[in-house]
Amino acid sequence: MIKLKSLLKKGVFIIAEAGVNHNGSVKLALKLVDAAKEAGADAVKFQTFITEKCISKNTVLAGYQKRNAGAKKSQYEMAKELELPLESFKIIKDRCSKKGIIFLSTPDEEESLDYLCGLRMPIIKIGSGDSNNIPLIAYAAKKKRPVILSTGMCDLKDVAEAVKAVKAAGNNEIALMHCTTEYPAPFSELNLKAMATLAKKFGLPVGYSDHTAGIEASIAAVAMGAKIIEKHFTLDKNMKGPDHKASLSADELKQLVKAVRNIELSVGTGIKRASPSEKRNMCAARKSLVA
Repeated sequence: MIKLKSLLKKGVFIIAEAGVNHNGSVKLALKLVDAAKEAGADAVKFQTFITEKCISKNTVLAGYQKRNAGAKKSQYEMAKELELPLESFKIIKDRCSKKGIIFLSTPDEEESLDYLCGLRMPIIKIGSGDSNNIPLIAYAAKKKRPVILSTGMCDLKDVAEAVKAVKAAGNNEIALMHCTTEYPAPFSELNLKAMATLAKKFGLPVGYSDHTAGIEASIAAVAMGAKIIEKHFTLDKNMKGPDHKASLSADELKQLVKAVRNIELSVGTGIKRASPSEKRNMCAARKSLVA
């Protein structure tokens, strides 16, 4: 089993969120895997669900889904069009293994979770929509692998209940993702300082699931201590679907990865002292007494 401490020691863990931007096409999903690898992401993540097991036929679309997808249908109908058969994820996982990128997918119910774990998916990501789904969280925790919990729409009490459910299963491999559940999320509502609140309250690694239209928030989050960055990306922002317009292009994802790696190097140790390059400049730049 992957240990979060060991994984995060290597640097910020960057998850390229493909989500449902495959539009129900396995062929497009494989292209997303290739693009995530080329951009330099550590993992590429999808969403696995059996629509009738997690969405009511009467559930209306969220506001952002109506705006971004331009669809006049129920959430059930939209999700059914975006649903991939479970066996498709074996094909996607094999492509990830071939390319050398970690395969992840968020399960929305137990059957999908069982299937993904059968594929030896190394980490379980629980989305913000299930942050209060304690039965699913507890079931996931029993799989004895790290659990990354997104906390969009949560207050501290909600997060505490989710963390408690994971720990009650004897699983202490937990990371928390601060998140604003809106697509795209307005900068005025990001509240990045909440990452520090989560880290202090729970003593767990904290990351940021970025739903803004650009890359600035992710860069700021890394500078503020985020250990994990998750960002939606697509091959074409003009495609029909709920998330394309709030996603990065493949080239923008590459820019994000490069920026995060540069910021990682920039943060440093916090010890105030002359750097190696500064020491080489001291003789020429600093004042001295000359006899």
